[in-house]
Amino acid sequence: MLKFAHFNFNVLNLEKSIDFYKEALEILPVREKEAKDGSFKLVYLGDGETDFQLELTWLRDRKEPYNLGECEFHLAFVTDRYEELHRRHEKMGCIAFENPSMGIYFITDPDGYWIEIVPKK
Repeated sequence: MLKFAHFNFNVLNLEKSIDFYKEALEILPVREKEAKDGSFKLVYLGDGETDFQLELTWLRDRKEPYNLGECEFHLAFVTDRYEELHRRHEKMGCIAFENPSMGIYFITDPDGYWIEIVPKK
């Protein structure tokens, strides 16, 4: 058997990112790992529904923003609360792009990563 385990985003401010994901997507820390020398910390976020996790990696010595290229990659979430989340994300000011003809939109996290929100069909 082979199955997805997690996906990684590197972040500059770990607490800010954890707070964002909790507020925007209701995903919470499920485990973490910290280097003995404090040089990095990994926090894994889960949705409480699936085994898939988002790994947030914080590197102590990293000060400059990560180069995300042209953001031609993204993480996607499916929801049966599309309108509710859209209103929340509008209020948070994190909607980056909407495609009404496809019925989807994208939000950005504090580091500029794109997350697609898809209504459950």
